[in-house]
Amino acid sequence: MVLLARNLPRQMQISRVRAARLPEFRWSPWWARGLLASLAPMVTAERVARAVELMDHFAHRTGLTSLRPRRRYLWTDAFAVCNFLGLRAATGDERHTQVALRLVDQVHRELGRHRADDPRHGWISGLPDDQGEAHPTRSGLRIGKPRPERGEDEPIDPDLEWDRDGQYFHYLTKWAHALDQVARATGRASFHVWARDLVHTAHRAFTVGPAGAKRMVWKLSIDLSRPLVPSMGQHDPLDGLVTCARLDATAADLQVASEPSLVAARLDFTEMLGRTRLATTDPLGLGGLLSDVCHLAQLDAADRDLIASLLGAAAAGLAAYAAGNEMRAPAEHRLAFRELGLAIGLGGISTLQQAGSLHRLDARVRSGVADIARFAGLGAMIEAFWLSPEHRRSLTWTEHADINDVMLATSLVPEGFLALVSPKSSGPSRI
Repeated sequence: MVLLARNLPRQMQISRVRAARLPEFRWSPWWARGLLASLAPMVTAERVARAVELMDHFAHRTGLTSLRPRRRYLWTDAFAVCNFLGLRAATGDERHTQVALRLVDQVHRELGRHRADDPRHGWISGLPDDQGEAHPTRSGLRIGKPRPERGEDEPIDPDLEWDRDGQYFHYLTKWAHALDQVARATGRASFHVWARDLVHTAHRAFTVGPAGAKRMVWKLSIDLSRPLVPSMGQHDPLDGLVTCARLDATAADLQVASEPSLVAARLDFTEMLGRTRLATTDPLGLGGLLSDVCHLAQLDAADRDLIASLLGAAAAGLAAYAAGNEMRAPAEHRLAFRELGLAIGLGGISTLQQAGSLHRLDARVRSGVADIARFAGLGAMIEAFWLSPEHRRSLTWTEHADINDVMLATSLVPEGFLALVSPKSSGPSRI
């Protein structure tokens, strides 16, 4: 099984998308003249209105604000929580905060418990109902796949595994970020504690091997007792380290104890990251690198060496991606949510520049950001393509409508996901 960075549902479709014969398309003259850089998006009333429409439809369709059957999926819902918080900041409409809180509760009650078709019942942690509600992330959260997890004696079927439940490390870190953003937006430390519980548990469960040679498992069973896919996700140690850095910064901002401690997790993630190749040409992975840069750059204790490494890896990957033909393909041969991940990351870099946040960082980082800025208009092109109603009628969009709608909304109004606002503050972050 081929595993790419920051894998998402039905990843096996990528091989079909990339195997298609695409017309040759050369980007170099565009970048050299800098024409696309002027297309970097700005948040406008029209963009906010489009994002509100997308998120309202998502909430109704998945049973969040309607009586329809609930359909929770951890990655999508993590971005959705951030989106609702961002829309509250953009519109002043408190209903968006209430929907975000409702979504957190639904995710914990649905994905923090065993499936309806599982002989096991109750919270994954095994805690009694009242204690489970108080500590909903203590034993992780299910992915939300449509099929039950693979049984202990079942052989692995690479195609079927994509639709089977379990736990993914990189989904847990995304949810931890969503919870932490709720804590920052509301000043309620309980959400931050749930995020720390989740990362503490995930580190212990997904990290295996002896000291100096530790690695991570990509997918675990629902109860975290056995590996379902033993390979390591390319950026999982990075996800873990950046998440720990954000959480420790929030603990300081909220003036709460950093408990449970994430010191051991940070040490392990740092050691593994030293043996990890960061470069990728996968658009979602590239967007993740850039989003991590955006988050790290906002921290008081910004790791300039790590930021510079991420920018270098992203610049190399972007040059290779832009020189390819994927952006020339018709909608039927493209995966929107992966491209939109890149658009989100590029938007974050543009916002860093516009906010003047780079003066705190060294010349290497400023140079690296300038290298990325040459590709800023690529995000605008991705957005424009998927805002077209014709392209959103394609099978590759409709098959993944929930995640596509949510990540398009994030790209339109990214602040809820990217900006680390001061707790209880309505003022600006450092982006």
